[in-house]
Amino acid sequence: MTDARISYGKLAVPVHCIGVSPLRGLPEVPESPLRALDSGVLACEVSLEVLGQGFLPAYTEGDNRNVVATDTMKNVILRHALEYDGAAPEGFLHALGRHFLETYPEMEGLRLLARELPFEPVAVGAGAERSDRLYALRGPDHGEAELELARGDGDELLLVTARSGVARLQLLKTTGSAFTRFARDDATTLPERSDRPLFIHMNVHWRYADPADALAGDPSRYVAAAQVRDVLATVFHEFVSESIQHLVHEMGQRLLDRYPALDEVSFAAENHTHDPVPGSQPDAPRRAYTSAFPAYGLITLTLTR
Repeated sequence: MTDARISYGKLAVPVHCIGVSPLRGLPEVPESPLRALDSGVLACEVSLEVLGQGFLPAYTEGDNRNVVATDTMKNVILRHALEYDGAAPEGFLHALGRHFLETYPEMEGLRLLARELPFEPVAVGAGAERSDRLYALRGPDHGEAELELARGDGDELLLVTARSGVARLQLLKTTGSAFTRFARDDATTLPERSDRPLFIHMNVHWRYADPADALAGDPSRYVAAAQVRDVLATVFHEFVSESIQHLVHEMGQRLLDRYPALDEVSFAAENHTHDPVPGSQPDAPRRAYTSAFPAYGLITLTLTR
């Protein structure tokens, strides 16, 4: 007999919640002025994956009697957006997941993902005052939130894991980065650079020691993606690194120091640093660079307490 592991669900349901209540009392970190999520908008794309073996007959026998159509899932997600009033995407996912598990007993567990659509208020007028009705979509970087829920004993619903992050962050600085004293052999053509412009693409994710802290019941223990973005940008600006490995380690240590609620931070960073234009002098005040060969170095790091 073959073994089968299954899941099914709905991907990227767009939700724009307008007029949501602010989340105030975020941790005070010196790298960020952000102390509240108060834009009034919670916008994201929600993906839902149903876990468990209860729907296996739909695969093996074409028996759909217990199958909740993915179009139904989409409608439930949209209706629930009217009921939820909060600024934290993790809280929205948790309330949504509980609703699904309470409504559909055939579902054994859920994995939910929210990909932020980062709308931010735009300052308008001569006084550059923040508008309460005009927003711009920033990007490509965006916050992410992922929860997994399961059934426990009796009617208990368990938050199995929570993972949040900032994805597709792109940072460029013109000085303050080096890459020297690396291993060399007859295949090495890369020159050493004691000071170079550095352009990186990065995904950063974190887990809480207590997954419930991701739900922002205590805002002082909640880690907001926008605030993490500020911390990362500050470290990128201040820290003179000898490599991207050196840089992401410093970033990870800073995040663990700033957020005691976190148990783990992880990085996946790509080196997109451009190459000097032929004839460009490394010490000249005016330099030019162009896109490097389209194959990028990958650096990963996971730090746990």
